[in-house]
Amino acid sequence: MPKIHTVRCHTIDDDITTVTNDTVTLEPPQRGEVQIAVKACAVNFPDILMIQGKYQHKPDLPFAPGGEAAGDVVAVGPGVEDYAEGDQVIASTRTGGFAEAINVAVDQVQLMPAGMSYAAAASFQTAYLTAWVALVCRGNLQPGENLLVHGATGGVGLAAVDLGKHLGANVIGTGGRDDKLAVVAERGADHVINYTMPDGSLGGFRDEVKALTSGRGADVVYDPVGGDVFDESMRSVNLDARILTIGFTSGRWPQAAVNLILIKQLSVIGVRAGEYGRLYPDRGAANKQAIYDLAVEGKIDPYVCRGFPLSEAVAAMQMLESRNVVGKCVVTMNGYELAT
Repeated sequence: MPKIHTVRCHTIDDDITTVTNDTVTLEPPQRGEVQIAVKACAVNFPDILMIQGKYQHKPDLPFAPGGEAAGDVVAVGPGVEDYAEGDQVIASTRTGGFAEAINVAVDQVQLMPAGMSYAAAASFQTAYLTAWVALVCRGNLQPGENLLVHGATGGVGLAAVDLGKHLGANVIGTGGRDDKLAVVAERGADHVINYTMPDGSLGGFRDEVKALTSGRGADVVYDPVGGDVFDESMRSVNLDARILTIGFTSGRWPQAAVNLILIKQLSVIGVRAGEYGRLYPDRGAANKQAIYDLAVEGKIDPYVCRGFPLSEAVAAMQMLESRNVVGKCVVTMNGYELAT
């Protein structure tokens, strides 16, 4: 049995530096499993929240973070017929990806889209599934509508910009730093707005949104930020608009102004992409297939700003926690490095 290097959390703590480097023995793949030599694993906020004990899924200790990985099949367990050694694959697991190798059940594995890098392949599933469920299943975004994407510089935000353009919308992306918003514009947003106020708070974008939409306002708002951004969004929308609540990275759960919901006939819609798939398994499978097909067809383009070697996985998570990531960052291993 091979010895592999991994990064694991041994205690639950707000400080992600409690994650340490380990060497462990990896068992052979069991029936219905494949063993993957991981090349890249995306870094996501749930990884940090699990380490801090703040996520709804609380894995047994010790555990390795990392729920989206890409790599090469190096062994197959009994009964596996759809994959063979040497296949390039992506794996969706809640944990375990920050390791040189991992055993994964075949129902959590797909072939990598041809032409996609390991880093991009490890980075598109969670972000684009969130954007797809929000914009297509919950928001019913239509061609020609005005889509306001908050937190557009982050992973789920940049995915919504990319997917919104694919769906034919006029996309306005917001964020807190001009240098990061420049990437959003380069990636296809029609307009970008820096919503950081002089006092450091977020907001002040309603007049600019109205000006960019000929006075109408946004038809669909994609909001993973919450707080003051949600409050301002209520005053930045068109009649019959849909405000999609994705999360609360601002740290404050907003309170919806019901009078504005009434006057503008708004719909405030919650989005939990994973739970949507669990509640409606057939729809969930169809949604995953839809974004996979888009990736295979080259119609979506995940953006990865930086790769960190496995030994620097903590630095990768700290970069995400400090909001210095544009799109996604990844942890790399087994000799794989991002192209420069």
